[in-house]
Amino acid sequence: MALAVGTVAPGFTTIDDEGKTVSLSDYKGKIVVLYFYPKDDTPGCTKEAQSFRDNYQQYQDKDMVVFGVSMDDQSSHKMFKEKYGLPFQLLVDKDGTLTNAYDVSGGAYSKRVTYIIDGEGKISYVDEKVQTATHAQDILGIVG
Repeated sequence: MALAVGTVAPGFTTIDDEGKTVSLSDYKGKIVVLYFYPKDDTPGCTKEAQSFRDNYQQYQDKDMVVFGVSMDDQSSHKMFKEKYGLPFQLLVDKDGTLTNAYDVSGGAYSKRVTYIIDGEGKISYVDEKVQTATHAQDILGIVG
């Protein structure tokens, strides 16, 4: 069961696909789209990532931040990002800390769940029924 709307988003500090440190607290005041997905370079996860890639300019125009999160390691994220030209950061959650904090554990992988976190750090929307091919547009439609 994913975290509820209105819940304060669990803070985190991890590394991204380039090994850079990323903390949720660094993005206070911005809308953050935190999407969890099962595995790099699999059909559904690739469609979802490409959806965000293809709509990324609209996210930037709205001053929104997009993070993809899975339990893959930095090397896997880096290859996945390069292969598909993904313009956003992929966060490393090898030990499942973020996956567990956001209550999206599927065991050895993250379930496909997306959170929208508002500028105050609260969860404003949760999508547990992701349509991978249109997901980025669906989220833009919700944010408005």
